[in-house]
Amino acid sequence: MKKALLCGAIMLTTVAKAEPLTIERIFESPSLDGNAPTELKVSPDAERVTFLKGKESDYEKLDLWEYHIASGKTRLLFDSDKLTTGEVELSDEEKARRERMRLKGTGIVSYEWSADGKALLFPLGGDAYYHKLGEQGAKRLLDTEAFETDIKLSPKGNFISYIRDQNLYIKHIASGKETAITQQGGGDIKFGMAEFVAQEEMSRMTGYWWSPDERFIAFTKVDEAPVQVITRSEIYADEIKMIEQKYPAAGTPNVNVKLAIQNIQSSERQWVDLGKHEDIYLARGKWMQDGKTFTYQWQSRDQQQLELRAYDVETKAQKTLLTEQSDTWINLHDDLTFLKKSPQFIWASEKDGFKHLYLMENDGNQVRQLTQGEWVVDNLEAVNEAEGIVYFTGRKDTPIESHLYSVSLAGGKISRITTEEGFHEVEFSADASVYVDSVSTINRPPQVSLHQADGKQITWLEENKLDQTHPLTPYVSGWTKPEFGTFETKDSTTLHYRIFKPKNLKKKHPAIVFLYGGPHAQVVQNKWYGSRGLLMQYWVDQGYVVFSVDNRGSNYRGKAFEDPIYKKMGSIEVDDQVAGVEFLRTLPYVDAERIGVHGHSYGGYMTLMAMFKAPDYFAAGVSGAPVTDWRMYDTHYTERYMGNPQTDDQAYTDASVFPYADNLKGPLLIYHGMADDNVLFTHSTRLYKHLQDQAIPFETMDYPGKKHSIKGKATGIHLYKTISNFFNRNLHPNK
Repeated sequence: MKKALLCGAIMLTTVAKAEPLTIERIFESPSLDGNAPTELKVSPDAERVTFLKGKESDYEKLDLWEYHIASGKTRLLFDSDKLTTGEVELSDEEKARRERMRLKGTGIVSYEWSADGKALLFPLGGDAYYHKLGEQGAKRLLDTEAFETDIKLSPKGNFISYIRDQNLYIKHIASGKETAITQQGGGDIKFGMAEFVAQEEMSRMTGYWWSPDERFIAFTKVDEAPVQVITRSEIYADEIKMIEQKYPAAGTPNVNVKLAIQNIQSSERQWVDLGKHEDIYLARGKWMQDGKTFTYQWQSRDQQQLELRAYDVETKAQKTLLTEQSDTWINLHDDLTFLKKSPQFIWASEKDGFKHLYLMENDGNQVRQLTQGEWVVDNLEAVNEAEGIVYFTGRKDTPIESHLYSVSLAGGKISRITTEEGFHEVEFSADASVYVDSVSTINRPPQVSLHQADGKQITWLEENKLDQTHPLTPYVSGWTKPEFGTFETKDSTTLHYRIFKPKNLKKKHPAIVFLYGGPHAQVVQNKWYGSRGLLMQYWVDQGYVVFSVDNRGSNYRGKAFEDPIYKKMGSIEVDDQVAGVEFLRTLPYVDAERIGVHGHSYGGYMTLMAMFKAPDYFAAGVSGAPVTDWRMYDTHYTERYMGNPQTDDQAYTDASVFPYADNLKGPLLIYHGMADDNVLFTHSTRLYKHLQDQAIPFETMDYPGKKHSIKGKATGIHLYKTISNFFNRNLHPNK
């Protein structure tokens, strides 16, 4: 059954004639996204909103701005060009961190407020800059030859902390005194640093945590000695670097991780007992409000058990507050908040099949379930303890949009706060009195506004209105609105799709299926999709139908929707994508013989599996940076879904692309960054060799010096042209 609903209309200004969108224009300045700011934060005193914004001449070069709420004035706080001269060469560690964080741009790429709202700290060029409100300029707190990373302000704003040469340091801001918390780091030993899989797969980008009163600092000691060393090449335009990288492939040893807590004044160090099993993950760390209880999330190697444990630094006793268990895997989250006015915390769990919020006592006893139903919570956003209100984003009304809701700490009715259609990403003030809302739709770039907690708009921060001055306006006037809808598979599973159609449907059109298909991701959203979304619009202008469907295994539909991929990657996902093609074939304007497929990363893997396992459905494919054999991917991600290859070897063979590669019929293009340290370039070269050995023709385009994300404006233009030209040659949109 088809249930179609149209994406909301966008305001279009009348223009004489729509300009054709070009691939070059997608990457040129000013950005077609408009001037919407990023990294929006409300100051702790709720008096101002700070944000990063790109220069008009270069949208990737970021500066720090503020909007003062009372006066309504916006001003540039710091111009990144005036703080540093020339481009700063990032350290290898910082390059890796930014790749893991998916950070784009240069200049000021991150910053943080002090807890009292009186100062700002931002890293730039491997050093730290500190700005006290009311004073001129920014003070450079670090001026060393070393490249410091993971720079933070302490909770009361008296210190900064950072990692230098694999050791943890703190520096007293007023006196300038620097103290080395650790000194033994180096080689395989890293203090206060998150290991590779913690960064890439757990989204834990740090390895140390301040106590709220600044008396203690908890930190990890990571020993990488057990991890296998792989030697990989990083191929650049004019050189080849041989890199020895600690890479824990599935089934091989992980790092050994230990947890310490150190008294800042006395330097007394306590080691927390993580248990007799060393082969575990330390997934999260967080202090309770009492300043003496550190909690951490302990995860078993098979990821079927997660424990929230609490350690008391005064009594040196610890207890397990709660345990989550699953027959498949436990999803990690960041939705743990300790209340200030009562010994309670809010926790998210999928124990009823959907991610929901629970109020817990600090001893681990459940008070009540705050949200429930066959829908998922996205994020716990804020808690107003004085009024007893919890604010969260979620998918209560539709899985393709994210909205802001509230619920009482006492339980009861859930109220929706955001009313405008689309995808809402919010940031609250510390007292939960106001929030910033960045909302977009598939055809409208983000609009940013400031609101009272009840949803009443205070002001626009960036309306980003599609008027005559907006750089996108000359192009969108010729666009059609994409259609969102659902269809059912043969086993009665409802799948969501999105389809872009050319404006004039006068013939049978070729189609491109754009997919990702993997866990913890969703393609079919009513959300601005950046340069990839603009590429889809470009394809539509060329005469393509562009189609996406979120198969089972993808996110925001509940655990039962995700679980079918357990130990069966590349199976149900392909079946559901084939069901999508069967749906496309029912449409009178789609040419069933000219349907292509494209995706990157897991989407690259899915493209290969689609071309190899369902060659009669996909006429051509472009696979970007694909996994080809899950044995070569990392432990935490792969074993979560596939089990351990030491015990589940056949499952890994079945999920590899190689048993099916000989079935390839249509044209295939594979591209990969030649310095990729995530999905290693070896994934593609092994497939190249296999296809060559079978005398099966295919095309390649590899990018010297590029990592997994294949960043760069000129590179982006080249890549998008390469993909588009391939489809034009093989699917013939003008036929």
